[in-house]
Amino acid sequence: MPTRKKSTIEEIPPEPVIEPVDEPVEEEEKAETFTFKATHFYAVMVVLAFSVGVILGYLIWGRAPTGTTAAAQSPGEIVQAPATAAPQYVRYKVPTDGFPSLGPANAPITIVEFADFECPYCRAWQQQTYQPLLAAYPGKIRIVYRDFPLTSIHPDAMPAAEAAQCANEQNAFWPFHDKLFGSSNLGDTVYQQYAQELGLNMTQFNQCYSSHKYQQAIQADSDFATNLGVNSTPTFFINGLAVIGAQPIDVFKQVIDKELAGQIPNN
Repeated sequence: MPTRKKSTIEEIPPEPVIEPVDEPVEEEEKAETFTFKATHFYAVMVVLAFSVGVILGYLIWGRAPTGTTAAAQSPGEIVQAPATAAPQYVRYKVPTDGFPSLGPANAPITIVEFADFECPYCRAWQQQTYQPLLAAYPGKIRIVYRDFPLTSIHPDAMPAAEAAQCANEQNAFWPFHDKLFGSSNLGDTVYQQYAQELGLNMTQFNQCYSSHKYQQAIQADSDFATNLGVNSTPTFFINGLAVIGAQPIDVFKQVIDKELAGQIPNN
């Protein structure tokens, strides 16, 4: 048999495939278009969020109280604070006639003290401020003592006040007053001792004290103070201006100096 010839098929190399190339300009334009829109979207959202925040902040916190105006301040500008209202002074009418007093009757400054002989703060003021204050204004201060015994917490306050008033009967109130505030010891024996040391008529003193001669008057004094608004000791009225507590001497000087200079309205 004739030999069958193998047919040789020559391979034809494949034609190179040329993929279509997209126009880069168009893609860039699309990308730019998309980027531009996203940027604007976020910018709008930020502006809206900020605006909403500002409006809410104004509604919640930014409303000024009625009658007030907020002053705008630009960078580097100093805005002067609005002037504050002048302090309001209240003068109380506190009678002084008939009560123990020390100093010239025509002194320009009258200090009325409501005190308790058992009060430790009253004692501290007497020991630390009383004499230095009188020395700082010689002849210009008149001190008037009025009783305000805190009987609910000081059981010896009323008897001490009675003993002092009995001493006042013999023109010895202020020496007796100084002795009572000079020590924390109170009681019948102490009052007897002080009366003897001051040379008082003991028969008169003892009769006055044992009969509670001035108890009602002292209670009336205390009731007056309560109605006035006094609720603690010591409480002072400097020409009717209230000073509460055992304040240091500088506090009293500040009020007295203004009063002497006519800087406090006499309302």
